[in-house]
Amino acid sequence: MKAIFVALVGCLLLCGCGESGVKLRIGVSIPAATHGWAGGVVWCAEQAEARLEAANPDLDVIIVTSADAASQAERIENLLVRQIDALVVMAQEPGPITPACEKAKKAGAYLVVVSNPLTKDIADVFVNGDNGSFGKAAGEAMGALLEGKGDILVMEGIPCPINSERVDAFKKVIANEYPDIRILDSQPAWWNTEKGLALMENYLLKYPKIDGVWAGDDDVLIGALKAYQESGRSDLKAFVGGGGSKNIVQQIKDRHPLVKGTVTYPPQMIETAIMTALDGLQNNKRPPDGKKEIIIQSRIVTSKNAEQFYFPLSVY
Repeated sequence: MKAIFVALVGCLLLCGCGESGVKLRIGVSIPAATHGWAGGVVWCAEQAEARLEAANPDLDVIIVTSADAASQAERIENLLVRQIDALVVMAQEPGPITPACEKAKKAGAYLVVVSNPLTKDIADVFVNGDNGSFGKAAGEAMGALLEGKGDILVMEGIPCPINSERVDAFKKVIANEYPDIRILDSQPAWWNTEKGLALMENYLLKYPKIDGVWAGDDDVLIGALKAYQESGRSDLKAFVGGGGSKNIVQQIKDRHPLVKGTVTYPPQMIETAIMTALDGLQNNKRPPDGKKEIIIQSRIVTSKNAEQFYFPLSVY
């Protein structure tokens, strides 16, 4: 993935957008910064916009954010009115967004889909984190931290294909590799700190013994940790998060007694997607190196390697 990213950067910074005076327009439709990871996506998109427009005077990157699927579909329609040449989309929900993306394709836009697959295979390129490796890495980390035995809880994300891939992979690892670990419960926490706190409070009332918690998002981990600390209990051995936020990585690096691991899912994938869209427009709408899919693998972060995943200047 690093090689693809470096190659795209080099190409796009050396090459202009073509004939002088002809604007290339790339519309970027992403979720609003309603939680930490989404905030990281917005920040990375804005960084990419500034850098690519500075290097390509004939390029116009138009970023629109949306708090829900209905407003996202509407704002994609608005981008089409502005005659965009390419559309980069990270869908709030695939179902409501797919028809808007179909309209973009029919209008001739080069379509790059990020992270959340549409309900129809219409993307020119799909840029995605490896959600299977995300769940697998978390499962392996939890198994190792608990030395293969104990009772654990799962705090899922928003019910969607991304969440299903992650949770299914996690549960498969636990079932196949750590048969003495029992999953007590698995419910959505919606990638949200407040919902994570509320769900953890319910878990604590319901289960008198908990050895480990997989909070599938670092924001959820923050809420769950707060609920646990306020409960006064001392049975829990390990929290594992997800996303690789700098605050959680910092705690892991500092050897927090409970926060033992997280899993990377870099928001920089939106930057890769925008650069991929520009590369496609500059190369007759052909995917880079003929690849219709760019996958960014997840990595487990523990105290042993946290230093290399800690980026203090990042917004996430």
